[in-house]
Amino acid sequence: MDSANQQSNPYALVVMGVSGCGKSSVAQLLGKALGWAVCEGDAYHPASNISKMQAGIALTDEDRQGWLKDLAVLLSQATPQAGMVLTCSALKRSYRDVLRSALPQGALGFVFLDLSFEMALQRVQTRQGHFFSADLVANQFSTLERPDAEQGVLTASATLPLPELVQRITAWRDGPAARICISPEA
Repeated sequence: MDSANQQSNPYALVVMGVSGCGKSSVAQLLGKALGWAVCEGDAYHPASNISKMQAGIALTDEDRQGWLKDLAVLLSQATPQAGMVLTCSALKRSYRDVLRSALPQGALGFVFLDLSFEMALQRVQTRQGHFFSADLVANQFSTLERPDAEQGVLTASATLPLPELVQRITAWRDGPAARICISPEA
């Protein structure tokens, strides 16, 4: 166990993963269960990023930098009395590190919703009015740096029923395991 993370359980959570993993659905239920504010990370993309994605063009690290900094500012508003759930793909460790910089160590946890490429593609293709193409889903998987060895990360199968996911996340967040990297399916 990382002794630096023993100070508290997270009072902000980032629900992360590739498109189609269920970030928004999980975040809404999780926010309700915890009584925390829920923020959709995609709502903070600048118009230029949205235009690129709508045109089927993958975002670059440079495209994401301002957006990630804006999300970090948003996360910095979370407090132990007023927690926050944020959705963000957070595909690379460097992206997660930008978000981690917003709060004291141990105050931010990540929930990685793990999903296969095939299932993500199937889910994205059945969404009404969603602009993510198969190429963009493939790009997300090639960009993904799994957070398996990072502190303060819960990895959970995105195929679990939503109530079970929320129960596992809240149990993890409320227990000492939130301070270490675990996978409940292991």
